[in-house]
Amino acid sequence: MQHKHNRHSTPVGASCLVLGYCIGSKYPPRIFIKAKLAKINQSSRNGKKDKPKEPLEVENLADILDDFKMVLVVRNDLKIGKGKIAAQCSHATLGLYKKLHYRAPKALNRWEMCGQPKVVLKIESEEDMLVLQERAKSLKLPTHITIDAGKTQIAPNSRTVMAILGPVEVVDDVTGGLKLL
Repeated sequence: MQHKHNRHSTPVGASCLVLGYCIGSKYPPRIFIKAKLAKINQSSRNGKKDKPKEPLEVENLADILDDFKMVLVVRNDLKIGKGKIAAQCSHATLGLYKKLHYRAPKALNRWEMCGQPKVVLKIESEEDMLVLQERAKSLKLPTHITIDAGKTQIAPNSRTVMAILGPVEVVDDVTGGLKLL
């Protein structure tokens, strides 16, 4: 099968190279080194050394499976407004991203190389969400549940959104029975 190339298209590798150059020239490595040193100094001031956490098992799946996605599961019983749902989904995405940044960088990179696909689904109760989280954990998928502070629309400490990331087939095994939000 022949592919027609648009004369205006840029190869992905070249785009990433240009982006990396732009970031590197604007933010020299010393900025990142200073941030790392500040973190080390903070932990030594606390009198304890931060023990590195173990890599997550989803990291191993990134070596053998190509297609990764993130699913955001929103509690439908809370009757949250659209803007609040968007904010809670953002919190869940960022929370899971931060968890994976050091503990599963290959899995995170695999997801990014897939275009960072995200699917938003709904679930009918907190209890159902927690059952789904246990199912994800049993399949070694990382999760993050956002807990709302309760300052606007819902009660404090309400679990609002759960993010799950992993190979498409495995994530679908957990969330395949849910409907789009």
